[in-house]
Amino acid sequence: MTGFPSERLRRTRATPAWRRLVRETRPAPEQLVLPLFVREDSAEPVPISSMPGVVQHSLDSLKAELHRAAEAGIGGVMLFGIPTHKDAEGSGATDPGGILNVATRIAATEVGDALVVQTDLCLDEFTDHGHCGVLDARGRVDNDATLVRYRDMALAQAEAGSHLLGLSGMMDGQTAEVRTALDAAGHADVALLGYAAKYASAFYGPFREAVQSSLEGDRRTYQLDPANRREGAREIAFDVAEGADIVMVKPAMSYLDVLADAAASSPVQVWAYQVSGEYAMIEAAAAHGWIDRERAVDESVTSIFRAGADAVLTYWALELAARLSGR
Repeated sequence: MTGFPSERLRRTRATPAWRRLVRETRPAPEQLVLPLFVREDSAEPVPISSMPGVVQHSLDSLKAELHRAAEAGIGGVMLFGIPTHKDAEGSGATDPGGILNVATRIAATEVGDALVVQTDLCLDEFTDHGHCGVLDARGRVDNDATLVRYRDMALAQAEAGSHLLGLSGMMDGQTAEVRTALDAAGHADVALLGYAAKYASAFYGPFREAVQSSLEGDRRTYQLDPANRREGAREIAFDVAEGADIVMVKPAMSYLDVLADAAASSPVQVWAYQVSGEYAMIEAAAAHGWIDRERAVDESVTSIFRAGADAVLTYWALELAARLSGR
């Protein structure tokens, strides 16, 4: 076939120079956030078997990784703590000497002028039952009692130096409660990232190894049903109304429709989290020689930005930043 239309559609794909010139989606290092795990009982980094290349950091190795992140020019880091002691209330989450708050102070001191220091505000790493909140007498997550713990946790993280609190617990009213508590305590400058559309996904499996989760069962009573698209939009609207500075869609790749909906309607920035299972799948397939690893990594993250994400949390942040900047 010659002439219109096929050859006309291909003209701007003909050379690398053409493809660079007309590329519609252009991720940049400053749009990437690196999740980091920090383990209380370790003097050395501990590899995570289901996430090749990712480790549980010691406090010393955390410092080095923070400086690598700053030098790479990425936008920020998201910190997760792995305590040695867990209890029903998740008391380590609000202890100023707890691992996450200690790590936050280190990050704020070491790279607080170069990166947005972000902290995970959720109890699941700190509770002996592994749920994101405290439980009632029947073993159910008590939404309102959990909000009390979230307020205290928010204050502890803000006082440790966090710039942005990641509200990932999916309790009703959490954004409003935390915003009110921060403002009353003089922390009006601390921003909130609402994990608004966080789904009860199978793709969190490797993360649970990473944080040594104690969870038995599931979180379907408070995380979103993967079948529901409009519910994601509703959750996002609630978080925006309650004062979220940024909202999140999590996971990313299986929920690009939810992400695109949010990007089209949200008055605040929309971020996405490329979660542990997404990372692990690509790494495993590449290790077997089934896919081109570098191309798959780049394509997966580009697809998230193409769907409308303003920033992406990804375990490949440093690798991607190096490629994007030509280092």
